[in-house]
Amino acid sequence: MADKANNFALSAFEILGPIMVGPSSSHTAGALRCAQVAASLLDSTIQSVRFTLWNSFAQTYQGHGTDRALVAGIMGFATDDKRIRDAFDIAQQQGLHYEFVIGGENSTLHPNTVDIEMTNSEGLQATVRGESLGGGKIRISRINDVSVDISGAYCTLFVAHRDVPGALAALTSLLAKAHINIAFCSTYRTEAGGQAYSVFETDQHYTAESFLSKVRSLDLVDYASFIEVPGTEPFQHSQESNPYLFTNANELLSLCQKNNLSIGSTMMRREQILTNETFCFERMRYVVQTMKEETTEPIDCPHTSLGGFIGGEAQRINTNQTKYAECLMGVSQTNAVARAMAVLERSASMGVIVAAPTAGSAGVVPGCILSVADHISATENELHEAFFCASAIGYLLSTNACVAGAEGGCQAEVGSASAMAAAALVQILGGTPKQCLDAASITLSNLLGLVCDPVGGLVEVPCQNRNAIGVAAAFSSAQLVLSGIPSMVPFDEMAHVMLEVGHALPSTLRETALGGIATAPSALHACQRCNACK
Repeated sequence: MADKANNFALSAFEILGPIMVGPSSSHTAGALRCAQVAASLLDSTIQSVRFTLWNSFAQTYQGHGTDRALVAGIMGFATDDKRIRDAFDIAQQQGLHYEFVIGGENSTLHPNTVDIEMTNSEGLQATVRGESLGGGKIRISRINDVSVDISGAYCTLFVAHRDVPGALAALTSLLAKAHINIAFCSTYRTEAGGQAYSVFETDQHYTAESFLSKVRSLDLVDYASFIEVPGTEPFQHSQESNPYLFTNANELLSLCQKNNLSIGSTMMRREQILTNETFCFERMRYVVQTMKEETTEPIDCPHTSLGGFIGGEAQRINTNQTKYAECLMGVSQTNAVARAMAVLERSASMGVIVAAPTAGSAGVVPGCILSVADHISATENELHEAFFCASAIGYLLSTNACVAGAEGGCQAEVGSASAMAAAALVQILGGTPKQCLDAASITLSNLLGLVCDPVGGLVEVPCQNRNAIGVAAAFSSAQLVLSGIPSMVPFDEMAHVMLEVGHALPSTLRETALGGIATAPSALHACQRCNACK
């Protein structure tokens, strides 16, 4: 389980996000953010960089666009920058030299790990180890051979300096004069009198350039930088008084009952205090608008994916709706499936999508919610609260289980997205908070053990079809619960079960393309015709 500060820091819009260029939130958006943070350590332009890729990153980096994303991150691109696809050409134009090294398998490292060795225009060097945790979230675990744990929960100051008497006192004195309270402080040195590194995690979000200039002006300091992790809100003591905080489903249910609120309303109020009411409303509008575009544009104008494995499927489902919907899935579910498949087409062609909670599962939540919302003519407020309900379930799974295929298989991606969608469907159709949680639990139970086995390492096959199956699971679970059929296993227990099952899966079935459907003869034959990695 994540620590308390991380629980405070995680925004609803990182569950319904990031808004990003596909195809993978962990392998594309997360990788980009690792490189973005690494580059921020050195002031001047990065001239050369070497990326050493480990585990799942090493196996699927080309098909997932991890290589493009890492280079784009070094150049400072955001996750939704459409130039990511052209990152190699832009790097060449800017004179950035880059190379990729395959580190291979290392069970002691996180499944999505990259070591980034950089040299800037002034000759300064730095090495950073980044880990992509799923859904675009990252952690920095090593800087210049020093173990750290930086996830963005606290404002973090990193200082490289010489190991001389009074060094730490000089640094802490500057922080004290700026009225910055130190939450945690760690200092490491290579040898007595040699190079040293200090990491200060502070309660205040203080990144003023004037303060940083004072740190850098000290004779003992080689370089210093604030480390800001994209997608997180630094911990603030004021959040402790937030009456809408929760860390598990039991606490969430108690809050809903105490305040007579839905899950969506509770999550929305939590977010409004974490950020502010205006930002919260406008950001949700932006998320919904992007989701409406991603679920409809590929139906009207299909695009072939990077690998060439998918493209046009959503349009076919939509075209045949009148022929099959009545006797098979029904109009609303058929529409939801078409929309869900459309998102994967857009993601796989490196279009802009909303990860919800990941890019590989991004079609389920918008497909389900937008389809039913249209069917019942839901108001904007009802629509927003349904999405906040989905984000609350995703938040619980992110902090108490996992949502990354490389860590927990596809059950952690499509399974989590389907649970989020099921809860939101129950809410928008008038169900209680307990029914929402029951629907999410039933959905997880029926997708338990689902492996992650992308053909050719691409988020195309079987990912697109599994989003369609995720829609079916969400619809079925919602109808079961609304009909009076509860879940025997509470949500909190089911989340724990999912995490255990995910960890029990062999690495070949966790986003490495080394097992499952990815190794079927037909799949291997199809990969010979794929141009995505060439």
